[in-house]
Amino acid sequence: MEPCGVMEAVKVTPVLPIKSWKGKRVTVFGLGRSGRAAADLLLDLGAVVTIVEEHSSPDYEFASAEYGLRGAQVFLGDRVAEGLRDLDLLVVSPGVSKGHLLVQGIGQRGIPIVGEIELAGWFLRAPIIAVTGTNGKSTTVRLIGSILQQSGKRAFVGGNLGIPLCEGVPRPTHPSQTPDYEYIVAEVSSFQLETIHRFKPWIAALLNVTPDHLDRHPTQEEYRAAKQRIFENQMTQDWALINADDPVVRTMALSARSSVCEFSLIRKVDQGVYLEGNFIRARMHGEEFSIASRDALPMRGDHNVANAMAAMSVGLICGCPREDMVRALQSAPVFEHALEVVREWQGITFVNDSKGTNVDATLKALHSFEEPLVLILGGKDKGGDFSQLADRIRRQVKGVVVIGEATQKILQALDQIKPVTLAASLADAVSQAVAFASRGDVVLFSPACASFDMFRNYHHRGLEFKRIVGELQ
Repeated sequence: MEPCGVMEAVKVTPVLPIKSWKGKRVTVFGLGRSGRAAADLLLDLGAVVTIVEEHSSPDYEFASAEYGLRGAQVFLGDRVAEGLRDLDLLVVSPGVSKGHLLVQGIGQRGIPIVGEIELAGWFLRAPIIAVTGTNGKSTTVRLIGSILQQSGKRAFVGGNLGIPLCEGVPRPTHPSQTPDYEYIVAEVSSFQLETIHRFKPWIAALLNVTPDHLDRHPTQEEYRAAKQRIFENQMTQDWALINADDPVVRTMALSARSSVCEFSLIRKVDQGVYLEGNFIRARMHGEEFSIASRDALPMRGDHNVANAMAAMSVGLICGCPREDMVRALQSAPVFEHALEVVREWQGITFVNDSKGTNVDATLKALHSFEEPLVLILGGKDKGGDFSQLADRIRRQVKGVVVIGEATQKILQALDQIKPVTLAASLADAVSQAVAFASRGDVVLFSPACASFDMFRNYHHRGLEFKRIVGELQ
């Protein structure tokens, strides 16, 4: 496979016996959760660890002191370059771009550069089930975890959705403190896939690919190429799980060397899970059978039914009984910030879809409702085409409230849409949405943008929306 447009992966030092990490000088770039997980693992392995972080905050200062007590050096703010002088390996966090000048300088010196999932993959022994795509990754990973656990299988569930893979690696000094997982289920992002070298999932799932993260990836081709790397190291005994309804995904998977399993809402597949009428059916290992009626699943929206079918495909590959899969999906909790019903107030339902960070996610959210909608949009633009929302808004949305840095771009894209108002804050947006709404309507907060103009992340943004709605009187 040739991931065109993506910087060639830097050669990494071969995986070494644990004892050989003694004295190895490793710098971790980033003091967020994945950076800390990588640093913790490396310290447990006996490496000489340095941590660099470009930003300063009370939390980082506290973490710096803690790591100092453990023997690591930490350089914050404008001292980052000091921590990059003497090293044998650089581990970069997902938030650190491959185009960062300091990272490029390390590569030019011939020093290996890897990401946290690559580091973890060197030590994980359980089969890895990795899920990527523009939308639906977190939901699908959680559903896979629920199916495996309902079937009595021990599964680590993490990756980009919150728990770094390094936290699932058994520690040589205290292996009993890390559960003996049968499967590693991980959400992996394009940012993480940029820095893999030998990371090899047993099942690599690609859910969908639509324009996103064009603020980080210079072109859509580079974004797709980063996603495509999930198949890069697979062999014939592995599985590529793909969305048969997405032509981009089908093309990207053509060069995969692994066996192909598909899921589809609109066609019968040769191997995998598909929707036929109102029934979810499967063809696996030469057998064809029904799994459940679509109505038996509590998922709102076709996109979430597709996520459930992807999870069922994984379950079938892993040998999970059909009844356990259905039971797991029926009891799956509502996922926070993903079409999460927050409250009904004066006959108006408020829905938190803060994880809708791109145009395609918001379009899917709009298609999930039959009720009249009031839409709150906006945030930090990621290069999306907001005009794709116009037709659905005309047909279903009573009013649009726009916030954030992307306001002018959204207004231009939604020209002639009625009515659109501007808000100075999220609280102001909720107040204006309430003015638009009537009993029986839904106020949908699905921003189609990143959160970083006004909030720390989508989680912080969603919590603020829920707090504001909860205080309505």
